Amino acid sequence: MPQAQIMSIEDKLTIRMKVFDLANQGKIDEAQNLERSIPLSPYLAKWAKKRLGIEFLVDNGWNLSDADAQYGSGWLTQ
Repeated sequence: MPQAQIMSIEDKLTIRMKVFDLANQGKIDEAQNLERSIPLSPYLAKWAKKRLGIEFLVDNGWNLSDADAQYGSGWLTQ
């Protein structure tokens, strides 16, 4: 798996503003998909893996780059 770059706070904020705009326009599916492109916090990713399962994270397209950076690239399947 290629090394993912850590997203800056500014990039996260820009995406979050686009998410709000899409949601306000009634484009809920687009907003949700875009929101998942923001890296999930490592502790939330670990919690979701334990409580909701690996499939939940993978099938829903969550960005796990911050968790990969903190726990190592193989953390999800270990």
